[in-house]
Amino acid sequence: MFERLATFAYSNRRRVLFAAVIGAAIAGVLGAGVSNHLSPYGADDPATQSVQATTRFQAATDRQLGPAVVALISSGDVRTPAARRRVQTVAAELTVQPDVARVASFYTTHDHAMVARNRHSTYVVAYFKALSDRRLSDDAKLIENRFASQHDVKLGGDSVANAEVNTQVGNDLAHAELLAFPFIFLLSLLFFRSLVAALLPPLLGGLAIVGTFFLLRIVSTFADLSVFALNLTTGLGLGLAIDYSLFVVSRYREEAARDGFGVEALRRTLQTAGRTVLFSSVTVAFSVAALAIFPQRFLFSMGIAGAIVALLAATLALTVLPALLAMLGSRVNALSPRRLRHAAERDARPQRSGTWYRLARFVTRRPARVALASAAMLIALGIPFFTQLRFINADARVLPESASAHQVQTALEGQFPPNRTTPLEVVVGAPAASPVLPALAARIARLPDVSAVAPVQPAGGRTSLLQVAPAHGPLAGSTEQLVREVRAIRTPYYVGVAGETASYLDLEHSLGAHLPAVLALVVLATLIVLFLMTGSVVLPLKAVVMNALNLSAVFGILVLIFQHGNLQGLLGYHSAGALDATQPILLFAIGFGLATDYGVFLLARIKEAHDAGAADSEAVALGLERTGRIVTAAALLFAVAVGAFATSRIVFIKELGIGAALAVLLDASVVRALLVPSLMAMLGPLNWWAPRPLRRLHQRLGPQEAAPHPA
Repeated sequence: MFERLATFAYSNRRRVLFAAVIGAAIAGVLGAGVSNHLSPYGADDPATQSVQATTRFQAATDRQLGPAVVALISSGDVRTPAARRRVQTVAAELTVQPDVARVASFYTTHDHAMVARNRHSTYVVAYFKALSDRRLSDDAKLIENRFASQHDVKLGGDSVANAEVNTQVGNDLAHAELLAFPFIFLLSLLFFRSLVAALLPPLLGGLAIVGTFFLLRIVSTFADLSVFALNLTTGLGLGLAIDYSLFVVSRYREEAARDGFGVEALRRTLQTAGRTVLFSSVTVAFSVAALAIFPQRFLFSMGIAGAIVALLAATLALTVLPALLAMLGSRVNALSPRRLRHAAERDARPQRSGTWYRLARFVTRRPARVALASAAMLIALGIPFFTQLRFINADARVLPESASAHQVQTALEGQFPPNRTTPLEVVVGAPAASPVLPALAARIARLPDVSAVAPVQPAGGRTSLLQVAPAHGPLAGSTEQLVREVRAIRTPYYVGVAGETASYLDLEHSLGAHLPAVLALVVLATLIVLFLMTGSVVLPLKAVVMNALNLSAVFGILVLIFQHGNLQGLLGYHSAGALDATQPILLFAIGFGLATDYGVFLLARIKEAHDAGAADSEAVALGLERTGRIVTAAALLFAVAVGAFATSRIVFIKELGIGAALAVLLDASVVRALLVPSLMAMLGPLNWWAPRPLRRLHQRLGPQEAAPHPA
């Protein structure tokens, strides 16, 4: 397969490149507006009680359950006629906006909870019709534009926060790309020692991003995707394309130094590095695609986008990149700065005296001590994750403090009676005039930690609404217990609890219910792909354990940074005292796939040396010598690609960028450089063991590769 692919790319290089240029142009035009077709965050599971109660209310009233827009007005003393007129003007402006179903203010409800403690500010709430999140986000943008010049009004609420997040995502993407590409080029130049070769990784990365935006635009026509898929697409697509181009170009230069810049070098490159790229991309795609098991739009979208970009990056590395190399020939080494030229010649022929070879020999002479020290360090870093981890649901506080929605939420929490805009929304399947409702309201009012129960609101037909204000914040333990107690009330009619606290509890339960299947799928995919590649059952199991150690260390560091609030000034964020509930799951899928990516590359070179007759310790040393520099460069470049999102002004995008960067850096430094060689030295021939039935299975199903060059 790989030989035929190389021959095709070499013989049809101009056609392949012409098709790539035309395809990129079409994809760029059609995929440019993809963000306009994507929806906000999306953390709800349709099967949970909070979503079902909300749906029931919306079906009865044709409007949203919670306020979509909260207009905070610095009105002056609310008892004055001027303040009353100003609030009524704002309410009137909101009433005529598209898709607004209901508007309420202090002057229509006479609810003193809508007045600040100093009586100099109040708020107006607007409820949208029951429409899609994307439509409501667009409506919120129109309202933002309407009030942009009214400096005494600040807008918040769920729909405004979603609209601001969408805008911020676009700004962050542009900033991350602007920051990442120059650094990627400079690091590529230091690695390849050639201006021409250094241009190939960012070029392939750009093609991967453009192509994935186009494919996401197609998918968005029949699936509801989150706008945050674009962040993953940019970081993962750029990083994987860079990794794969490093693997392929480095191997091509190595083969060309031996056999010349011709079709044979390209064949050998795809038979070895190309095979590795294929295994790696399949593993990453399966790992990330497992997220699509989750019903939450955010995680589902990340799974779809991640799988698409992984497979597309590999496709480009196995088709367009070989055609480029065939077209360039020896010019791939052109424009080499004089100071780097000698290093380039040395790098093309890895020697047994190299730094990585000596490191491997050092490790394999004392494997137990190195393995114990490395594992102990990773376990120690992971302790905060296992002992101190707390979760939080995403809200307006993920936005920067300068964002209007963030400021409104902060003001509501600090200046007004607590929790009136985040009550427990109790949807009852009984008409408002039913005598059972006062009894239910009284029963709820007697529960611990209830601050107030609002009067019954009719919701049409046989549906009513009770709003319960808890005594403490929406994510306080006592408020969570209050939700459980209300849900435990047994009545002959329907009672469902929605609202922020209920949604968070349902999110936790939904994630926990679906997580085992995701973990099993990711681990199983890793085991199968590594078995097919190596023919061993020991190496895949060892890889799973090492990946788990690496990721636990990453999660522990994230707890120290984002939960404990360290580095807030340096990273420009405000700690909420917890991690976003979806981030460890997302990082697990991405990190597991990426760790396997580097593991596949290293094991491929070790297996080549082993199959060529090298002793186990020598094969490990040769494999590390031939990959150490490349894996380190790939990790640095990938860390730049995803780490650029550390500049994002959305907190959980910061978490994702820093977490993914830490995962690849720890994996390349501690796991690949120390743990892998030490454990392989300890296991010796056992590394390649498999039961006889599985050996026969591997002989039938495992891909055939070219005979390796002598080690």
